[in-house]
Amino acid sequence: MTTLGTDVLDLLMGHRSIRKFTDEPIDDETVEAIVGAGMAAATSSNLQGTTVIRVRNPETRAAIAALAGGQTYVETAAAFFVWCADLHRSAVACEMGGGDFHAGMTEHFVIATVDCALAAQNAVVAAEAQGLGICYIGGIRNDPQQVAELLELPDQVFPLFGLCLGHPDQDPELKPRLPLSVTLKEERYDESADQDGIRAYDEQMREYYLARTGGKVDRVWSADMSALLGKESRPHMRGFLEGQGFTFE
Repeated sequence: MTTLGTDVLDLLMGHRSIRKFTDEPIDDETVEAIVGAGMAAATSSNLQGTTVIRVRNPETRAAIAALAGGQTYVETAAAFFVWCADLHRSAVACEMGGGDFHAGMTEHFVIATVDCALAAQNAVVAAEAQGLGICYIGGIRNDPQQVAELLELPDQVFPLFGLCLGHPDQDPELKPRLPLSVTLKEERYDESADQDGIRAYDEQMREYYLARTGGKVDRVWSADMSALLGKESRPHMRGFLEGQGFTFE
C-alpha cells in the first residue's frame, strides 16, 4: 500500500460529524473547489442529477434550522448547502434534444438520488482533506415542502439533505461502525453470524455513549434501530415527492 493510499484511508476512516464551528469563513474559491470535486463523482448515464444550493441569507438559514428540528449549526456553520436530486435540468435537456420527457419513472428517481449522494460524499472528502468539518442535515426532510418553497425548487427537484461546512470547534470521538463480519458478505447474503456481530456492536456502542456523555446515556444500536424503524418515519415524503412530479411508474 502506498503512502498516499494510507493517507486517503486514514482520512476516510477518521470521518466524524462536526456540530460546532469557529467563526472563520470559507472563501468562495474553496467552496467552488469542494463542490467541483463533488460533481466529479460517478454519475449514471452521465445524468449529473445534482444541484447544490448555497444558502447565505441568515433568515433563510434560520428558517431551515428551525424546520430541521432546531439544529442551530445550520445557522452557525461557515457555509450551508442544500443538495438536491434534480431531474428538471435533464428534462429541459431532453426536450432540447427533441425528446418528450417521461416523468415519474422510478429508475430516474433512483439515479438522481444516488447521483446526489455520491456527489455530496465526494465533496465531503474534499472538504475534510482540507481540515474542514461537515455535518449532513437530513432534518430538512421534516418539512420538505417549506424547504422547496424557500429555495424555489421547480418540478422534478427535491431537497435530499443539507450540509454544514466549516472549521471545527470540537474534537468528537469516532463513532464505531458495525463490524465488517456483518456488512461484508462473500458470494451470497449469509446472515448466520449477524446477530452475534450486532450483540458485540451493541456493547461497543454502549461504551461509546457512556464515555461520550460521562455515563449519562446508556444506549445500544439495536435499541436505536427499534426506535427508528418501529414507527412511521416522515410519511409525508411520498406525497411531497408526488407533488414534485415523482410519481413512481
